[in-house]
Amino acid sequence: MHYRPLGRTGLQVPVLSFGGSSLGGAFRSTDDREAIRTVHVALDLGMNFIDVSPYYGATKAETVLGQALKGIARDRYILATKVGQYGTGQFDFSAARVRSSLDESCARLGVEYIDLLQCHDIEFADLDQIVNETLPALVDLRNAGRIGHIGITGLPLKIFPAILDRVGSNVVETVLSFCRYELNDTALDSLVPYLKQKGVGIINASPTGMGLLTERGVPAWHPAPPAMVAGARRAVEYCQSVGADIVKLAVQFCVAHPGIATTLVGSANPDNIRRNIAYVEEPIDFELMAKVLELLKPIHNHNFTRGRPENLDPIVA
Repeated sequence: MHYRPLGRTGLQVPVLSFGGSSLGGAFRSTDDREAIRTVHVALDLGMNFIDVSPYYGATKAETVLGQALKGIARDRYILATKVGQYGTGQFDFSAARVRSSLDESCARLGVEYIDLLQCHDIEFADLDQIVNETLPALVDLRNAGRIGHIGITGLPLKIFPAILDRVGSNVVETVLSFCRYELNDTALDSLVPYLKQKGVGIINASPTGMGLLTERGVPAWHPAPPAMVAGARRAVEYCQSVGADIVKLAVQFCVAHPGIATTLVGSANPDNIRRNIAYVEEPIDFELMAKVLELLKPIHNHNFTRGRPENLDPIVA
């Protein structure tokens, strides 16, 4: 596994990291024992950055991850979790909830310290509250030694500069963006120079667009419009027709970007994690990639957005 610096945090993270939403059954019903084995395989193969949230599976993901981490030396993994989102439509970015959420997450995870604590999906928040209340509470926790670093996450890209331009240079250290740097959507790339100038580490998530670029296809809750789903399906079916795995191509495409520190992939299946890690080491079929990118051109940078009206990205469709 190759490693890159995560902005100015001092953390070295693998180019492919473990996304914990799958442990909460976000994409399918999962078996906890299999999920725990998956975490162990990931760690043994060098995937030592793990991202989770109390929101995933209504705390199930953190609980299962805590079981998986029992007996594993704390210096073997870098642990990221989140605050602010706790259920469908349940958001609380208050300072008091930040503190209690950290305590609850640590109890579920069986740790006393979180390496990276992130404000989860801030497009659903009043950004004034994030700047004036949530982030100061996180800075206090960092100063107290309860957490190592502070991040923000979300889907619309405009929320990142909306926060970073209003806070001090060492307040927000990472951003987590999902579904905006993948084979069919590379809009995040336009922010990379800005984030690099700010010294902010970039975490990319969902290289398959939360199922868009998979043979299984999107789950029922997926927000992509039908035209995006159909456009992605054409690329999936082409890869099937030539005996290629589009997931492999999607992972390789994301980790190849030198400005993105790490890309998160989620699975509760140990064989899937082994395959994803192997993809990073295998050569890219550039002819196939060119063909797939050509097939995806009709939906390139087409997107979906969500959140409070003032936080939405413009829709490209």
